[in-house]
Amino acid sequence: MTMKNAAARNGCQLITYADSLGGNLSALRTALDGPLGDAVVGVHLLPFYPSSGDRGFAPLTFDEVDEAFGSWADIEKLTERYDVMVDFVANHLSRRSPYFLDYLEKGSSSAYADLFLTPESLSPTGSISPQDLAKIYTRKPRAPFIEVQFADGTKQNVWCTFGEEQIDLDWRSEVTRALARQWLEGLAERGIRFLRVDAFGYAVKKLGTSCFFVEPEMWEVLGLIRDAVANAGIELLPEVHAEYQLQHAIERHGYYAYDFCLPMLVLHGLFSGDSAPLKHWLATCPRRQFTTLDTHDGLPVLDVAGLLDEAQIKATTDALFARGGNVNRRYSSAEYDNLDIYQINCTYYSALGEDDAAYLLARAIQFFTPGIPQVYYVGLLAGVNDLDKVELTRAGRDINRHDYTDHEIRDAVQRDVVQQLLALMRFRNTCSAFNGAMTILEQVTHTDFAETPAASFLGVRWAHAGSEAELYADLQSKRFVIRHRDEHTPSWQTLVPNGAR
Repeated sequence: MTMKNAAARNGCQLITYADSLGGNLSALRTALDGPLGDAVVGVHLLPFYPSSGDRGFAPLTFDEVDEAFGSWADIEKLTERYDVMVDFVANHLSRRSPYFLDYLEKGSSSAYADLFLTPESLSPTGSISPQDLAKIYTRKPRAPFIEVQFADGTKQNVWCTFGEEQIDLDWRSEVTRALARQWLEGLAERGIRFLRVDAFGYAVKKLGTSCFFVEPEMWEVLGLIRDAVANAGIELLPEVHAEYQLQHAIERHGYYAYDFCLPMLVLHGLFSGDSAPLKHWLATCPRRQFTTLDTHDGLPVLDVAGLLDEAQIKATTDALFARGGNVNRRYSSAEYDNLDIYQINCTYYSALGEDDAAYLLARAIQFFTPGIPQVYYVGLLAGVNDLDKVELTRAGRDINRHDYTDHEIRDAVQRDVVQQLLALMRFRNTCSAFNGAMTILEQVTHTDFAETPAASFLGVRWAHAGSEAELYADLQSKRFVIRHRDEHTPSWQTLVPNGAR
């Protein structure tokens, strides 16, 4: 019988591919147990399943580990020390999966024929009108389906929202639901703590709608996924990029939300010196959320609409391209296979002009934001844009997907900016004040910031059971101070990273 997991820890999590830190899961564990020390309490493992593309996001199945990465035993060893998050891709499977290959071989007589969505099956007339087609939100400049050929030579359109390796599932079908339960119950046996539900906003298709986050059907699908892993105490993190109000709705339904607004808000604050939009978001953002500055995808832009106006968004993106470590607008275009024009391909360290002080302040702000902070592996090592890789692969997102050797990890950890970041993460992991309540400090109460203009000042305080932590920052100068105290050390202790000016 599946045993329920202990409560999740409120500390920093690492986001990484199985092979990005040393080459496989065993090397990842060595890095975590060695040079990265106790800087993280959780690990989000991006898809490690056998896959035919999109760096794991075209899975063949969810009940195997790609042997190039290791085995389930490697993952279960990670769960002994860390809160492990894994992905379940709700929208699609690989066209090379055994299920789709069986469908191509046997057609409608395949046991998996109802697993995949055909556009004709959505319509009582067997076709989609131009009006309905025009309403559908698509990720590429084409219709959201492709033609495939069966073994007998007949042809059929199948729904394909993302790349042509990724064939969409039909969640109306009991075949889909039964197979999903099988996969999910198998994952629940592995000791994982969180399940990230990838691309779930696209999982329900309904004619007459955008086919993106169709309500109430989306909540039903999410409930089916939740129920399949609930006995193990696994909690869901639904992944969706949309206006920030949707993250509030996700939280209201009892799930963790994703703070995809923070990356651009922090960049805006550090580029402009204006703290107002950032302070507004800190005061109003979901409390039960995971925070990010960087992920395996690009830096999100769409999500911040309504928190920054169009002029502020344009000024921030223009500043990013001006300062961002040789990043080129072409890397976020169709020329470099960018799927989403609302994301910018760049590492966060390069986005800030590889300025150590600005980068450390950005991370300090993230760690003082409500929620569980996640740090992408390239960001953990303050990685710069990998221009050689992106030019080699012609895939824009590879600019932020450098694969580190053991030697490169050791060298990166020796850099002062990484040492200071690791220290900030250890502080975030161990200070109990972050288990309490947050207050935005409107008045400058730290003497070192008495002359800081109100427009660029950011002050955040956390308090819990006698423990307090405060962040004081000047977004214009990038100078900041963190101080903390508790019942055992009643006088203020100051943490000032060396990179802060």
